[in-house]
Amino acid sequence: MVIDGEICLLDILDTAGQEEYSAMRDQYMRTGEGFLCVFAVNNSKSYDDINQYREQIKRVKDADEVPMVRKLTKLFSIPFVVVGNKVDLTNRSVCTEEAKSLAHSYNIPYVETSAKTRQGVEDAFHKLVREIRKSVSDLKVVKPTIYTTSLGRFYGQLFF
Repeated sequence: MVIDGEICLLDILDTAGQEEYSAMRDQYMRTGEGFLCVFAVNNSKSYDDINQYREQIKRVKDADEVPMVRKLTKLFSIPFVVVGNKVDLTNRSVCTEEAKSLAHSYNIPYVETSAKTRQGVEDAFHKLVREIRKSVSDLKVVKPTIYTTSLGRFYGQLFF
C-alpha cells in the first residue's frame, strides 16, 4: 500500500472479536504498533465492546490511556482508531455523533466505513498509518530495523 508517496507493508490481524483468538490476542496486542477497533453501526453490543478492547490494550501495553503514553527512552503514543462499519445499512443503532463523541473522549480518531461498498476503508487504514508514522516521528529516535526497512519503507502491524 502506498500512503503519502511511501510504501507501507501492513501485517493485519482481523480477530473479528472471536473468542478462539483470545489466547493469542494479548501477544498480538503486545507487539502491535497501531489498532483499528471496528464496530458495526447496526449493533450496539459491538459498539459497547470498544471500551473492553481499549482496556485490554491498556492492560497489555501497561499504559494508562489510549492513545497511550509510556516511558521507554522517550514518551510515545500507540495509535488507535475507532471505525464504525456497515454505514451502508439504514438500520443504525449507533449514530455518528455518539461514536464521534466516544472517540473524542478518548482523544482518538473516528472513521465510518462500509466493507460492502468499500466506502472509507482506505481512509481508515491511511489514518492509522499516518498516526503510526506520527508516533514514530515523535520518538525522535531512529530505529531502522524496527520502523523502516533499509529502503526507507514503513512497516507495522494493524489490529482490529
